[in-house]
Amino acid sequence: MNEMTEMILRLVLAGFLGSLIGLERDFRGKAAGTRTYLLVSLGSALMMIVSKYAFAAEGGDPGRVAAQIVSGIGFIGAGAIMFDRQSVYGLTTAAGIWVVAGIGMASAAGMYTISIVTTLLALIGLEIGGWPFFRRKTNEPNKSDECQLPPKSQVER
Repeated sequence: MNEMTEMILRLVLAGFLGSLIGLERDFRGKAAGTRTYLLVSLGSALMMIVSKYAFAAEGGDPGRVAAQIVSGIGFIGAGAIMFDRQSVYGLTTAAGIWVVAGIGMASAAGMYTISIVTTLLALIGLEIGGWPFFRRKTNEPNKSDECQLPPKSQVER
């Protein structure tokens, strides 16, 4: 298999695996769904491939791009987290975006088994987290992504 075909297959795998997790999030009615997860995974894979084949050939450090992917995805994840009165929403979405970026990076690095196993583990974790036994107790139904904060009167200053 030639080098270009291998790169294309890595991108396809990254997009497919990211889409699987995105489909699960769409199924649960979350704001970030298939398109978001596909693009994060695909973008991470593309940056890894460009880093490996473009910058490394000129004597650059391809690890720098990987580190910047992690930082950049952290900012995207932070934007997905919302604070409303005494609840924090979007933690699972932020974590999912971060994991999908890692899956894209692993796919682009040729770590096919690791990226597939990570996708399966993420899907299992998202499914188990939706079971009633594992949900946090809240006053509102179907709010398993939120974290309850103590009232302001109980917070030490």
